[in-house]
Amino acid sequence: MKKPKLNIVTLGCSKNKVDSEHLAASLSNTYDIMHDSDKKSDVVIINTCGFIGDAKEESIDTILEYAELRKANKIKKLYVMGCLSQRYRKDLQKEIHEVDGFFGVESVQLIAEEILKLGNSETRRLGDLETLKYNPERHLSTPSHYAYLKISEGCNRRCAFCAIPLIRGEHVSVPIENLIEEAQLLAKKGVKELILIAQDLTYYGRDIDGQFHIVELVKRLLEIKEFEWIRLHYGYPQGFPDELLDLMNNEPRICNYIDLPLQHISTPILKNMRRGVDKEQTINFVKNARNRVPGIAFRTTFIVGFPGETEEQFEELCDFMREMKFERAGVFAYSPEEGTPAYEMEDDVPDEVKQERVDTIMAIQQNISLETNERRVGSIEKVLIDRIEGDYYIGRTQYDSPEVDDEILIPVDSADLNIGDFVNAKLVKADYFDIYGEAIKS
Repeated sequence: MKKPKLNIVTLGCSKNKVDSEHLAASLSNTYDIMHDSDKKSDVVIINTCGFIGDAKEESIDTILEYAELRKANKIKKLYVMGCLSQRYRKDLQKEIHEVDGFFGVESVQLIAEEILKLGNSETRRLGDLETLKYNPERHLSTPSHYAYLKISEGCNRRCAFCAIPLIRGEHVSVPIENLIEEAQLLAKKGVKELILIAQDLTYYGRDIDGQFHIVELVKRLLEIKEFEWIRLHYGYPQGFPDELLDLMNNEPRICNYIDLPLQHISTPILKNMRRGVDKEQTINFVKNARNRVPGIAFRTTFIVGFPGETEEQFEELCDFMREMKFERAGVFAYSPEEGTPAYEMEDDVPDEVKQERVDTIMAIQQNISLETNERRVGSIEKVLIDRIEGDYYIGRTQYDSPEVDDEILIPVDSADLNIGDFVNAKLVKADYFDIYGEAIKS
């Protein structure tokens, strides 16, 4: 019998993507799974984001779009899960009646059971116990040559602006043996680049035995030889281990890349944000990382318009960016989030000023990005081919993460390459956020 089609629409961060992939694996025996597809489907699950204002708006718009299809009977079932549903489930249930079920960030297995309508109350109770167990299977939504590995859930940091601890709870590390099992399965699927993600990588293991185990985990993952690249996402400047930086410098299979949100540089703002670091400590961390890993690429993010941010403090941030010249940087305009400490502060920076500051920061970063890319012209770098787009193969170097960073464009008519190939390429022309290259024939 032909399986019904199920489309999982994932919004927000890569951690949501991993949740969707685990859910898809749990449903794949019953449904023909699609990810973020525009093709006709019988069932749609929307995995929402509720982190900041823009993300919440996107999630609500997406729910409403599919609710119209459900109302018109163009899809048979519609479910909503994830962070937005966790925070606003009762409100959403009252306002959007076309949705067949709202779930928060509960266990994937529990959601799967409900969707599959499995069992009576007794088997459902036993199923609840099963949700405590770790399911390593994934139905990938990424190209088969790279995948994310979520090593923990939640966060113990209490940054004043962040609702993640309210939504996802305290930091809970996935046991190391479970992660190794999941990584081995990913390697068997053909994954060549493994991207470690968490709200705070550097905290990994602390909740298990009081010790930090991120270095041990990375060393264990390096034993899986199929991974040619291991990439680190979402660290924290406080407590980032020098041993991990040294391992990165000495092990060529660890990308010389850190995704580490700094949020601001003004000490009073950092204090009000409850970041646990000041300006001097932040600068010392960046310099130490660049010292220990020559050529390391930083991806970072900043928040502008935080309550009380003065023009002088904003200029301090601009000067910091010009001085540090981060290879990759993004910026958010502050939005107050219910339940966070910052929500009680006066949101005293006007929206138009916030947007002006966003535009200023991005203009600074655009120039830094062009300067950085121009310095790379003439070099030969290892490139992983992600896709073909128009007349170009689109790839990335170790300094670039999927979907958010710069890309290498190689003319299709210049080489015979395959998606998922590693190739050496000479970089020949720089743009603001892309570099053109030529594949070097072996």
